[in-house]
Amino acid sequence: MTKNELPLSKDEILDAAEQVLRRYGPDKTSVVDIAKVLQVSHGTLYRHFESKAALREAVTSRWLHTSIAVPLEAIASGTGGSAVERLRLWLDTLIQTKRKFAAEDAEMFAMYANVTVIEVEMISTHMYRLIKQLEQIIEAGMASKELKQGNSESLARAVFLATSRFHHPSHAGEWAMGSLGEDFESVWQLLLGGLT
Repeated sequence: MTKNELPLSKDEILDAAEQVLRRYGPDKTSVVDIAKVLQVSHGTLYRHFESKAALREAVTSRWLHTSIAVPLEAIASGTGGSAVERLRLWLDTLIQTKRKFAAEDAEMFAMYANVTVIEVEMISTHMYRLIKQLEQIIEAGMASKELKQGNSESLARAVFLATSRFHHPSHAGEWAMGSLGEDFESVWQLLLGGLT
């Protein structure tokens, strides 16, 4: 059986798509480019993904999950450190990861930024996952009496939204500003005052 005759898995297609997207960028990548890397016809890819947009969404969703959500989940579900320390580490990790990807993985970050505007449901799912991680940390802090009692879901959403300037891709142009660290520290102190 030749490579062209072997069935492709979605992961193989997503791996190839991610590789091609990094090489050419989201605007210049075509389904034909991805098919060439896999040595199949572009019609083969359409058996797995109904459109180029669906393929891009799947690549972005997987990238968000593996590159952002999974490392943050390790912090949220971890037991090391106080809830305040874990909350700060979670936020710092999210912010630094987004900045790193904006600088070092510009093509994938650009695709992610584009998708945040177009694929509202996928981004809502990603945000929900991250807010649930924050909720987990806040609940642990409430259980240990380190944080004030309250509605952990509302508080987690408030923390996420209050810090969005520092991690939402629409603000990436501001991330090089010299005062951003001081600005985050001010927001962090305000959040901490409300939580403790």
